[in-house]
Amino acid sequence: MSAVELQSVSRWYGTVLGLSRVDLSLGSGVTALLGPNGAGKSTLIRLVSGQLRPSSGNVRVFGENPFANPSVAAHLGLVPEEEGFPPRVSGKDWVCFLLRLHGYGSTESSQRAEHTLEEVRLDTVAHRPVSTYSRGMRQRLKLAQAIAHHPDLLILDEPLAGLDPVGRREMIDWIKAWGNKGHSVLVSSHILHEVELMTREIVLMNQGRVLASGNVHDIRRLIDAHPHRVRLSTPTPKILAAQLLDFPGIRSISFSEEREQVELETKEPERFYELLANLALEEHITVHEMTSPDDNLEAVFKYLVEP
Repeated sequence: MSAVELQSVSRWYGTVLGLSRVDLSLGSGVTALLGPNGAGKSTLIRLVSGQLRPSSGNVRVFGENPFANPSVAAHLGLVPEEEGFPPRVSGKDWVCFLLRLHGYGSTESSQRAEHTLEEVRLDTVAHRPVSTYSRGMRQRLKLAQAIAHHPDLLILDEPLAGLDPVGRREMIDWIKAWGNKGHSVLVSSHILHEVELMTREIVLMNQGRVLASGNVHDIRRLIDAHPHRVRLSTPTPKILAAQLLDFPGIRSISFSEEREQVELETKEPERFYELLANLALEEHITVHEMTSPDDNLEAVFKYLVEP
C-alpha cells in the first residue's frame, strides 16, 4: 500500500483554486515537492497532513482519510514552515509535551526527548527557553518534535530555511538517511540544487497542478521538445567533433581546443551515449569526462514551468 494516495483532488479557497485535480502516489523513500510560490505545495501538504479537507477527490494516508483523524496523525511527523513555540518553554519541555499528547508516559517522554534533541544537536541547549534559540536552532527543534515519536511518514515544509551551510548539509544528510531506513518522506523546497542532494524522486507543481512526478532523469528524457546538451572533456576535441558529425540525431556541435571541450545537442541521448562508447573503444578516442547541463533538476523545472 502506498503511504500517500491522491485521486482527482482539488481544493478551492472561495473562488481561488489552490489545487486542481491532482493524482499522486507516494511510497517509501524521499520525495521532493517542488514549485514556485503559489504552486500549491502548501495546500497539498495540509491535505496530506489532515489539516484541510479536499473540495473534491480523495486523499488517503496509509489507506485512511487523514482529515482530523487521530489514528493517521499518530503515524505522521510534520515540520511546518511556520513556528508556534511558546517562548518561555524549554526545548526539552516542548518535545516532552508533544510526546505526552501522543500518549507516552512521563519517563518515556523525557527519555525520547533527550535522545531526539541529541540527534538534532540541541542537547546542549535543551533546557534553555526557546525564545533564546537562533532561527537555525528553532528549525532543528521543529525536526525534533516531528521525529520523536518515530513516524512512518515525515512531512517537511521548507526544512532548510534558516540553517547555515553546515546545518543545511546536515539536514540534507539526515533526510536522506531517514528515507534510506524505509520511511516515507515528503519534503517541500524551492532550492533545486539542494533537493538534488536529497533525492531523485520529485513532484513538480505549478499553478495548483502536478506537471510531472517520478525520477528527474526519466522526466527529462520525456521532454522531447528540448534537445539534450552534452559536454565532453577530451585532449583531442577537434578529432572527436569530426567523428561525431556523422552520428544520427546530432542537432549541433562545437569544440574548443583551448578548453579541450566538445559541446553538442542531440534529441537521442541514450543512442548517442551508446555510440560514443563504441567510438571510444573502436577509434581509441579519449574522453575524460561527460556531463549534461540539461540532465538536472533546474533544467527540467525550467522546461516544464516556463512558457
